[in-house]
Amino acid sequence: MSDILIEKNGHILQMGFNRPKKYNAFTMDMFHDLAKAYARLQNDPDLRVGLLYGVGDHMTAGLELDTWAPAFAAGEGLKINEGELDPFYVSGDYLKKPVVCAVQGYCYTVGVELLLNTDVRVAATDTRFAQLEVKRGFFACGGATLRLHENIGWGNAQRYLLTGDTWTAEQAYNWGMVQELTEPGKQFAAALAIAEKIAKAAPLGVMNSLASSKKARLEGEAAAKAELMKNVQPLMASEDMKEGVASFLERREAKFTGR
Repeated sequence: MSDILIEKNGHILQMGFNRPKKYNAFTMDMFHDLAKAYARLQNDPDLRVGLLYGVGDHMTAGLELDTWAPAFAAGEGLKINEGELDPFYVSGDYLKKPVVCAVQGYCYTVGVELLLNTDVRVAATDTRFAQLEVKRGFFACGGATLRLHENIGWGNAQRYLLTGDTWTAEQAYNWGMVQELTEPGKQFAAALAIAEKIAKAAPLGVMNSLASSKKARLEGEAAAKAELMKNVQPLMASEDMKEGVASFLERREAKFTGR
């Protein structure tokens, strides 16, 4: 039985760490199961958004290091297989659909790095974040060195990457690393509500908005500007655009199909 709980909820793919008695410590099997789930989200046209969360009191205490150390030593720590998509995005293609993330309790190492590769984040007020790798003899290699400084600033990122100290949910919210704080136990419902709003929006519009944003972040503003009108033009002839106009004129909620 997988320690990643996968559930399709309408147009949402819910992906939960389901090893609460072990504080959701992240195993290699969990990595590959999550990579398969990301590939499913990428390739299933009926899925519009992902929701990443942890079952129990904690998101994750981090890597189950004794099982990962040999893979890191061999240079194959985050190697993906056919039919998988790297949820950390340190290799392979990036995910073209948005992911909302809900965290609570311990959100250490891989928890932070997975969160940094999601698009909207909700944290319970009891969440504690940390990149502990330098206390274990290595360094964060799942994307934190690439993205944490973008989210919390260079000095703040180095303050925690280089010490392994923890930071709080309130700090993460004030820095803009998370977008919403909730009482403990309410983070999943809040994240699901956001995912449902995304799922109701026009899928082509959502995917193109995300693609433009990612291009600007990864390749620069000029590269994103060059494609704005080229990518918006075909959407104007889509069924969803017609439905959007009709719903506006008829003063009703639009029902988009992704076509």
